[in-house]
Amino acid sequence: MIVKKLRLQRGWSQDQLSQLSGLSIRTIQRIEKGQNPGLESLKSLAAVFELPITDLQGDTDMTTQDREEKSAHTISLEERLAFHRVQKMKGFYIHLTQYCLIIPVLFAINLFTHPSYIWAVWPMLGWGVGLAFHGLRVFNVIKCFGPEWEKRQVEKQLGRKL
Repeated sequence: MIVKKLRLQRGWSQDQLSQLSGLSIRTIQRIEKGQNPGLESLKSLAAVFELPITDLQGDTDMTTQDREEKSAHTISLEERLAFHRVQKMKGFYIHLTQYCLIIPVLFAINLFTHPSYIWAVWPMLGWGVGLAFHGLRVFNVIKCFGPEWEKRQVEKQLGRKL
């Protein structure tokens, strides 16, 4: 996750980081998702980010100065939540783009093949409802079964009062 933060701080795409480091895009994706990189991958990334390898590793034997230096590169809970939220928003926008591209194609097919019956309205409505719920969920309009509900249920199961 620290690699993703460093990459985003520099405004690089995964492809750009891949080209700069000599690693494959898939390797970059795996590392950003939390898979432990090999020593050669760490060396390449450390060289690109101009950091010591230990800053990219999770070393436990660090001095106070090392911890202070590394804290500048660690990812806070808020940043993790922000990354997760952006991923959810990205998924919604991809979904919306697919809808906006495919529905007109369905209407075109419908009008060329069977103009007397407009069947393309049914996929448009069905998919549109799904898209609307997706958007409502991503932008926290619908909060049922969300984190607050989960927290209340866990507290209830543990017999604690909120």
